[in-house]
Amino acid sequence: MLRRIRRDQVTLGMFVHRFEGSWLDHPFWLPRFHLTDAKDLARIRESSVTGVVIDEGRGLALDSAAAAEDGDASAAGHELLSPPLLAVQRRHGFAEERERAVALVKHSAREIKRLFAEAHAGEKVRLTAFAPLVAEVMASVARNPYALIAVTRLKKLDEYTYVHSLAVSALMTSFARHLDMPESEVFDYGVAGMVHDIGKIVVPNKILQKPGPLTDAEFALVRTHPEQGYRLLSRHAGASDVVLDVCRHHHERLDGSGYPFGLKDGQISRAARIAAICDVYDALTSNRSYKAAWKAEEAIGRMYDWDGNFDRELLLGFMKTIGVYPPGLLVYLSSNRLAVTMPNDRRTSRPKVRVFFCARERTQLPLLDLVLDDDLGHDQIVREESPVDWGITGWPLVAEQLMSGCVPKIVSVRPADTTSDRPARHLADAR
Repeated sequence: MLRRIRRDQVTLGMFVHRFEGSWLDHPFWLPRFHLTDAKDLARIRESSVTGVVIDEGRGLALDSAAAAEDGDASAAGHELLSPPLLAVQRRHGFAEERERAVALVKHSAREIKRLFAEAHAGEKVRLTAFAPLVAEVMASVARNPYALIAVTRLKKLDEYTYVHSLAVSALMTSFARHLDMPESEVFDYGVAGMVHDIGKIVVPNKILQKPGPLTDAEFALVRTHPEQGYRLLSRHAGASDVVLDVCRHHHERLDGSGYPFGLKDGQISRAARIAAICDVYDALTSNRSYKAAWKAEEAIGRMYDWDGNFDRELLLGFMKTIGVYPPGLLVYLSSNRLAVTMPNDRRTSRPKVRVFFCARERTQLPLLDLVLDDDLGHDQIVREESPVDWGITGWPLVAEQLMSGCVPKIVSVRPADTTSDRPARHLADAR
């Protein structure tokens, strides 16, 4: 039940549903959270909000507050996993945030390793212990969306599992923000990324770090980790549906080639599809015991070519999130122009395209190179286009000509409901 109270009536254990008044009157960006920190309580009471709406069905009721303050904390003592209160973050440059990101990776890797070890020793998984780490990830991504992700790519082989968990959390947090999810959902995605591989505690390190191909028996053991992780997390009453779903299904693939259940297309949730993209991208761009890291553009290009593995619309959204596109895509810009994506080794976080066609006038344009910015005042990639829909045959050759600076003859027709045919490709290794 929702109830409006004064800010001086707020106390620990309450679940804040929303603040009343302008968002400028308080320094928080999460609209809903479980209040468990005394410092956060002080910040609310010292703010200028006109009122606070609490959810008495999810936290301490106003009538129970006095009893709780007298020592009866049973109503507030549940181990709830709720989004932490985060102050509004000032945007940082890449170099400035990178220094903080290096420290965050070192600290988080130790903490994740310790928490995984506790679970391996038979102790209950303490999801609430991951919440502060996720809060730090969310804050870092808010200050700069690229720095933390870049630092995690430098992970050492012996700490891969732990830094990979941090990296996937950062990627899922950034992607969720790009999709304009509420901060409470962004938090859930961050937690899900952090613990998606917790089931690997049952797999010996000699298998996870094996430099050569796995035997059938070894691979069968690796394939049990999503279900093992799901069972561990299911014992925690605070685990959200998103966290459980991502842990169990992040290795499922749209064409049914994934595991553990071989789910197909509509059977796989949006959260699991997002997790699959973030998980594989980080794995491909990291040094592993059995392969060297791929460059970001190469990884995205391979994922794009593995038809049937990933949700194509979400994959394009992920490309926008990280600012990396495989060269040679035909894309539609917000300026109603067609362009081909170009290599941009100088700064991969700002994609480069070559404009060549006016979609509105159906006329060719002089070749023009643009480095896209995430500022809404600049041109943006809206979507990928099918060359066939625009009367462009032999697109690979046309794209090669455009990227080399030549101006091929383009014949435009009214877009039709046709799609290009891609050869099926599959992931070779799911470790």
